[in-house]
Amino acid sequence: MGEFELIDRFFKRGARHADVGIGDDCAIWTPSPGHQLAFSADMLVEGRHFLSTVNPRDLGHKALAVNLSDLAACGATPRAFLLSLSLPRVDESWLSGFSEGLFELADAHACELIGGDTTQGPLNIAITVMGETPQGQSILRSTAQIGDDIYVSGHLGDARLALEAFRGNLSLPQTAFEQARGRLERPAPRTALGCAMRGLATAMADVSDGLLGDLGHILKASGVGAQLSLSSLSGLMLTTDAWACPREWMLRCVLSGGDDYELVFTAPQTARDRVAAVALAFDTPVTRIGSIQAGRGLQLLDASGADVPNTFRSFDHFA
Repeated sequence: MGEFELIDRFFKRGARHADVGIGDDCAIWTPSPGHQLAFSADMLVEGRHFLSTVNPRDLGHKALAVNLSDLAACGATPRAFLLSLSLPRVDESWLSGFSEGLFELADAHACELIGGDTTQGPLNIAITVMGETPQGQSILRSTAQIGDDIYVSGHLGDARLALEAFRGNLSLPQTAFEQARGRLERPAPRTALGCAMRGLATAMADVSDGLLGDLGHILKASGVGAQLSLSSLSGLMLTTDAWACPREWMLRCVLSGGDDYELVFTAPQTARDRVAAVALAFDTPVTRIGSIQAGRGLQLLDASGADVPNTFRSFDHFA
């Protein structure tokens, strides 16, 4: 099977929203009136971002999900994406599963594949995603305000727990392992929640490299500090319902685990009822975990309000 037959069979669809989609040298897209375009790109490399044993359908889902999560963090509605795919060989069964998982999530978010590239080489998946926000309503990292509450959506830490189990660093009951593995391999991007936070959240980021690291991006960009209550984190790991997770592991996974693809955001204290209402409307748990402070740096506090040494480190490709 040649390159263009591969594209036609597994990835080509007629343009539904783009002015010009797959088949020309460039895709053409006209943004909605009164909107700005939001772009993001992520690359998944075998052995670095995913295991060779992952189900290709799950991999297709995750490859797009991590990009949609970036749009969610800016309050952007997904519109379209480009896919660049490097393959060691043409494996029709793998391509079938991968494209099915990819398009299942794309259709669920009305996000259209409009172009890309294929080549032979080590397995590498690169996606560039495009979304829209109403003019001037994008949610940035740089606009957190002193006194704001800090929130996180959903659950944290389970993906890292699954990774440690895959590495043989801990043993999980089967129920807990399957639950954690689902969080690692099929994350749910919070696009609806992100869009609903426009005009409510003052700053936002997605949790991809670990809560402390991604919250740290907000603090640095906004020129502020924060206090984080460790007692508020005890219910964030979904897998604790199926496994008596030791506190040390819980804190490590929740604070610096990564691969969660939840949203960490700030909002005024006066908006607590509205934040709760939005969370309820979109059936997504939202937990208040701390507050924005004057100065710089991140302070961890125990249940009594005493300082806890911060020895946690989030993921960095080159650290």
